[in-house]
Order: sequence, then structure tokens, then C-alpha cells
Amino acid sequence: MTTRRQFLERTSAVATAAIVGRACAVAEPSSFGTPLPIPELRDARVGRGSIDLVAAEGQHAFVPGRPTTTYGFSAPYLGPVLVLHSGDEVQFSVENRLGRNTTVHWHGVLAPAAVDGGPHIVIKPGDTWRPVLKINQPETTAWYHAHPHGNSGRQVYMGLAGMVIIKDGTSKELGLPESYGVDDLPIILQDRSLDRNGALLYAPFGPGGMAGMRGDTLIVNGAVAPVAKAPAGIVRLRLLNAANARNFDLAFSDNRTFHVIASDGGYLPAPVAMTALTIAPGERFEVLVDFTSGNSVQLATAADTRGTTGMMGMGPGMMGGASGGGAGVLMRFEVDPSLPSPVKSVPATLVALPAPAPPSSISRRQISLDMGPAMMMRGMMGRGRGGMGMGPPVGINGRAFDMRRIDFEPKLGSSEIWEVTPNMMAHPFHVHGVIFRILSIGGMPPAPHLAGGKDTVLLDGPAELLMQFTQPATGRTPFMFHCHILEHEDAGMMGQYATN
Repeated sequence: MTTRRQFLERTSAVATAAIVGRACAVAEPSSFGTPLPIPELRDARVGRGSIDLVAAEGQHAFVPGRPTTTYGFSAPYLGPVLVLHSGDEVQFSVENRLGRNTTVHWHGVLAPAAVDGGPHIVIKPGDTWRPVLKINQPETTAWYHAHPHGNSGRQVYMGLAGMVIIKDGTSKELGLPESYGVDDLPIILQDRSLDRNGALLYAPFGPGGMAGMRGDTLIVNGAVAPVAKAPAGIVRLRLLNAANARNFDLAFSDNRTFHVIASDGGYLPAPVAMTALTIAPGERFEVLVDFTSGNSVQLATAADTRGTTGMMGMGPGMMGGASGGGAGVLMRFEVDPSLPSPVKSVPATLVALPAPAPPSSISRRQISLDMGPAMMMRGMMGRGRGGMGMGPPVGINGRAFDMRRIDFEPKLGSSEIWEVTPNMMAHPFHVHGVIFRILSIGGMPPAPHLAGGKDTVLLDGPAELLMQFTQPATGRTPFMFHCHILEHEDAGMMGQYATN
């Protein structure tokens, strides 16, 4: 298990050096021929308070001229970007044309568990789910994705995911870029494995079961090596890691500084200047990038080795290697001076956030994210669930997920500190129904860009997380908490809680 200091050093040094050097050799500028796809924008107010989605199979070409079967929400792959407004009530309609059960989880949207879209809220083939969500939270970037028990990994891998933008007017007050598709760009990061015909390969066993499914092809908004046109000014990138398991260590090829302005739960108190940024599965960050110079630049990622950390000494060659997780260039930005660029500077401050100050009498819970011998056996053999008597392959606090078991029952309106410890490797930890604050990671305060509201955090060591339970949940429709490596979630590294 690495220390917090080692984690920060790896993020800032390795990500920058490996990206700028080794990664840029992977995709030469001549390979950038596809314009960055910009998902359709669906504003609930334009739809008079309603949004309709259809989950269905489609055909999408990751490799030009070689379409393959994919899933999407009202699109062949992925789904539209949904705009919701704080204070509004939104009527959703989600029709299932997949031919198999699915769900839709509103990841990062604060709503009661009865409409949260967890694995208890199944949409059967041919059925339509019609939840009503009352939007009541600060401006933020969230997302939505499939969450069926035991099949989340495959369905998200096939394309059932999309971005959500919640607005409350703060962006306009702060003078931030907000012209969608021009200076306010959705950037959905994924990795996928493709066969020689360009078809998706999903193999959640061997390395794909142990460390999670990591692909050999980097994808942005459903495209390989796309190029985005950017105005000659400040551009806002809404970064979403929608990969099944891969962490992206992001930096620009010219090592330029960018400013993180928001994370999962909304804006930070002030922009945080960075040259490298780690984003784990399920996380979101909003960053401001200055393109005033007019210089083109590539966005790249270092190799992701966190899937091997502490795992019986296994290195990238045994766990990831050629199968995925390597360094590479994600996309290219080219400046187009003809595009409107109203924002020319980064604001000095953003929003006031109170310091997390838990009372001394607050309740604490201990949570361990466990991987046992059965997972090792399952991964090495490429099948099965391990030997008899070896315990569950993965779990939380020594137990695999059980939809009939409620693990915790915090009181509605209460606060708790969750002490979460990852075992065997780094895990992205996600909690439904809350926006939490990080008190410590590895015994140290969180880095400035992690000091705001969060719903997902990459744990490379023990952490203290301050939870505030504001949304109701029952034993029939509880909230989930789980590792956001989707293959770990599917295998049982998930628990559930109800508020009493």
C-alpha cells in the first residue's frame, strides 16, 4: 500500500513525465482525424419539466467503417447530456428496449433512494420507469449509468452512461464559460478493448476480474483520438471518468497549467492550479484551460498501475500489460480564433465552503474494501469463484453484497465519519445519496482539489470521510456504497444502508 505522499508524488511527477514523453509517442498528431463528438444536450426546462430516455442496442464505429453492437440511452452509444435546474421537479421516462433487465442510477444527483436507480429498482424488458426527481443541490457535473446487480460492468462497458449538468445560476454569476460545445465541453473518458474487426471485447475474468476491466484503446465521447476545436480564450472541460476500472493521470503535452474549479459535489472555494490530475472511475472534475496562445496541445494519460498495487507482487506485465492500462494520448485541442471566446481570465475565488468540523461525539463506522484468496484464484484460473472455504472473492467488511441485507442504518439528518480502508490495491469508493467531505487520506488532509464535496474518492490508503445523510432510504429501496471498479461491484464489493 502506498503512502499519501507517494501517491501525490506519483500523480504530479510520473503523470507529467510519462505523459509528455512516453505517451505522446503512442498517438501521433496525424492520427487525430475525428472531430470530438458533442453529445446532444437535453434541458429539462426546454422539455417542460420532462426528459425521455430509451435504453437500447445500437451500432457504433470506434474504428471507422467497422460498426459494432453497442448500448446507449437514446443514442447508439452513451447518451445525451442532461441539464437539470436546482429547484425544479423533473419527470423522467426511461424505456427499456434492451431485452434484459437494466436500471438507471443518477450518480451525484441527490434524491431519495426510491428514485436513485440502484439495483433494487429494476426496469424489465419492455417496461418504462417514470421517476420524479426534485433537484435541490448546488451547481455541479454529475452523470447517469446502468446499475443492475451483477451486470453493471457489462452494461456500462457497452455504453449505458451519460453526463448530467445541474445549474443554479452560479456559473453565470462567476463569469465562467458556459456555451455548450464551444467553450464548455463535456469530456467523457473511457478505455475499451477492441478485436481486429473493431468490436467490443468484454472479458471480466483473469486480469479483468482481479483489477477490473481495462482496455487497450483510449476513448473520448465515444471516439478514438478525436480533435476538439477550442476558442482562443478560457475553455471549461467537464471531465468524467466513465471507465469500468481505469484511473486516468491527466496532463497536457506541453505541461501547461490548468485550474480545477469543481469536483463531484460542486465548486471549490477557489481555482486550484495544477499540471497533472488523477481522475478515478466515477469521479468528475471541472477544469479551466487557457488557449489564448493559440497553440495546439494534446491531452494524455500516464499508465495506470494502481490495479497492481500490493497485489501479491504482481506487476503490470501480469495484471495489465498489453491488455490495457498503458500510457497514451486521449485527444487533441486545436485553437480556432473564429470561435467566440467571452471569458479571458480565471476568477480568483469561486464559492464559500464551510470547513468540515464534525462534533467530538460523532459516530464512526469502520469499512474495509476486501479482496480475498478466492479473487486471486478466480483471476488466475480465469473462471469460477475460487476454492471452497476461501471466502467471497471480494466484499466489504468480510461479506459479499446481499440485496436482502441492510448493512448500516444511520439516522436521517445525522452525520457520521466513515473510516474506509482499501485492501490489496487502490479502490475508487462511491456512496449513493450523500455528498461527503474528505477529512483525511493516508493520515493527511486532502489535497486542495479534493477538499470540496465528493461522492467518489480514489483510496490509495485509509481515509476518513464525513457523511451527512439528507436523503431518505428504506429497507426496500436502500442506498448503495461500493467500489466503483465495476467488476468489483458486480462480484460483491458493495453494501447498502437505509436511513431510520
